[in-house]
Amino acid sequence: MYGLGLSYSDIRKHLRDIYCLETSESAITAVTDRVIEDVKSWQQRPLEEVYPVVWMDAIHFKVKESNKIITKAVYCIIGVNRDGYKDILGMYLGQSEGASFWLGVLTDLRSRGVKDILISCIDNLKGFSEAIESSFPDTDVQLCVVHQVRNTMRYVPYKDSRSVIRDMKQIYKAPNKESSKQALDKFCSKWESKYPYTTRSWQANWERLTSFYKYPPEIRKLIYTTNIIENFHGRLRKVTKSKRLFSSDMALMKLLYLIQKQFVLDNWKNPMLAWRTIYSQLIIIFDERITK
Repeated sequence: MYGLGLSYSDIRKHLRDIYCLETSESAITAVTDRVIEDVKSWQQRPLEEVYPVVWMDAIHFKVKESNKIITKAVYCIIGVNRDGYKDILGMYLGQSEGASFWLGVLTDLRSRGVKDILISCIDNLKGFSEAIESSFPDTDVQLCVVHQVRNTMRYVPYKDSRSVIRDMKQIYKAPNKESSKQALDKFCSKWESKYPYTTRSWQANWERLTSFYKYPPEIRKLIYTTNIIENFHGRLRKVTKSKRLFSSDMALMKLLYLIQKQFVLDNWKNPMLAWRTIYSQLIIIFDERITK
């Protein structure tokens, strides 16, 4: 019941109504605390040496600490292994989302056995790409196009929103990188005078936004957004929506661990769709990095 997001008061009511059993919050806490050792073991478990694709992003929760309510970031990492199975490699709790903390997360992945990541899909947090490249120098970093579009639209008023969206689609829906660059130049010449930050953002992030053009369509579809991790975050939000505030870091991590455990069982029993095709393409592109 705790793993489904029920509050302690809801659990007490359920036990009383169904089983005529009176319980206290301390008793329920004692039961859920049995998960703590599982959480620690899961966080420290060894990982595989190579992950073809890894998605990374953070989600935020409010936690009570020293009689203050603090917004904390949970850094989530999802990887697909060479057999095509997705798994949540880790969830790390930090004060706020930042490149320096991500560097520590990546260092932990290395200590748990990860030697190589072929492609990493992330948002465009400042310094994030550099943190990845310092830990895994050969990793190809792909910025999430959906995040870029969302960030762009924050600076565009409603009256121009449809036109801007239509022009942006020409950039990331182009058949190849050359056509995409032409669409970007056209986009910038049209909107630069009106929304300079919007066009500068696309230009500054251009190379990492278009990394997916190196690959065949099956791989492009897999890596150009962080939708896989966004879906996982959607489940976290759905289950935790009734808990606006967590009493401690471990109270939050206990619940997130139980949610991810059930999420993997429910959604990731089988390899990814068309994985054989994707894997054969990855072998051709990355050769010994993926087969050794």
